[in-house]
Amino acid sequence: METPDFSIEFFPPKTAEGADKLRVVRQKLAELHPKYFSVTFGAGGTTQQGTLQTVLEIQSEGHEAAPHLSCIGGTRESIRDILKQFQDAGIRRLVALRGDLPSGYGAGGEFRYANELVEFIRQETGDWFRIEVAAYPEMHPQARSPQDDLQNFARKVQAGANAAITQYFYNPDAYFQFVDNVRKLGIEVPIVAGIMPITNYTQLMRFSDMCGAEIPRWVRLKLASFGDDSASIKAFGLDVVTALCERLLAGGAPGLHFYSMNQAAATTALWQRLRG
Repeated sequence: METPDFSIEFFPPKTAEGADKLRVVRQKLAELHPKYFSVTFGAGGTTQQGTLQTVLEIQSEGHEAAPHLSCIGGTRESIRDILKQFQDAGIRRLVALRGDLPSGYGAGGEFRYANELVEFIRQETGDWFRIEVAAYPEMHPQARSPQDDLQNFARKVQAGANAAITQYFYNPDAYFQFVDNVRKLGIEVPIVAGIMPITNYTQLMRFSDMCGAEIPRWVRLKLASFGDDSASIKAFGLDVVTALCERLLAGGAPGLHFYSMNQAAATTALWQRLRG
């Protein structure tokens, strides 16, 4: 079996202070030698500029970086311009997503789904980019059914995606079942597991409600029992997520993609446990 790839995700900082903090975090996480860093496009796909600036900075530090590209609200012309900027900067990997629908958003926009974006990227740039897309082991919150969600995923791969990164989850069976279902459709692309370290109970509950990620009952109750004891929350979270990662890797996951939340400590601690 090939050595699993590890990658780490950041979001673009909104302030100069945030950018300074992220530089320090990045320096620490670069010591782990991830395959690449990815950079999201900010809440609601508000700006692509902060993403590009962060990606260029990461590249200047000697690391591979992959910008996230959302198609919501984008025109063919605006996406074409962004792709040209990426190519001119020597970027060879990107994460193509539909993105979050802003409140009250109708059927406007030239791209409705991620598969249409992937298809357009391939038409415009050929094989220049390695394209990663999103996968949802526990089903996309807006999908009509698990079967529909699988077909949506298949369309993204058929449009030209090279690999997928999953939404985070804490039930490894959901991941393995999803991979089995995808393979039955004849889709063989690598499906990298998205990993969210557990450091803050309230924040985790909020994120999970928004994105449809299930927190197993026993984990939720245990976290709630710690109250404001953040040291216990972090220690328990590290045990839970380490065990999840170990099971995923033992079961053949081709890699792990860590949602760092622009912090270094939790991802570093996980990494050290897994490498130990």
